[in-house]
Amino acid sequence: MNLVVSDPKTKKAYIKKIDNPKPFIGKKIGEEIELGLFGLEGYKAKITGGSDKQGFPLRPDLEGSNRKKIYIVTNAKHGIRKKVSKRGNLISEEISQINLKVIKEGSKKLAELLGGEVAKTPEEELSFTERAVKESLANVGSVPIAPPTKKARH
Repeated sequence: MNLVVSDPKTKKAYIKKIDNPKPFIGKKIGEEIELGLFGLEGYKAKITGGSDKQGFPLRPDLEGSNRKKIYIVTNAKHGIRKKVSKRGNLISEEISQINLKVIKEGSKKLAELLGGEVAKTPEEELSFTERAVKESLANVGSVPIAPPTKKARH
C-alpha cells in the first residue's frame, strides 16, 4: 500500500510504501492518525482520500467500503447526469493508496525522512512542450527546404 503524505507548508507530496496497512483498516476519510508506526516520528496526519486497486477513488460522503455506482450531475443547466463508480469512505484491504495531509509536524522534516528531493537537471525541468520546441528548433538547419513549385505573381 502507498501512503501519499502531503505537507501543506511546502506544498509537496511524498510517497511512502508500507507493508502493514493494519492501522488504517477501519478508518474513515477525515480521521486523524499518528504516523510514528511508519517511521515518521512526531507526525500526525488527516486522511483526505485514496483509491482502490483498480483506481476507483474514495468518496467522503459514501458510507462503507464497497464500490457503488452513483449519478453525478455533469451539466446542471441541462440536467445531464453521468453514472460513475466510486468507493465508500471506509478504508479496507482493497485500498492501494491513501492520501494524507500533515496536521502536526515532527522534529525532522519530511524531505529528510522520505528521501527528499533529487536535484533535476535543467533539461528535466523543461515541460514536454518546451522540450518539443527545443528539439524542433535544433532540427531546423538539418532539414533541406524544397524550392517553391510555383512562382508568385506580382
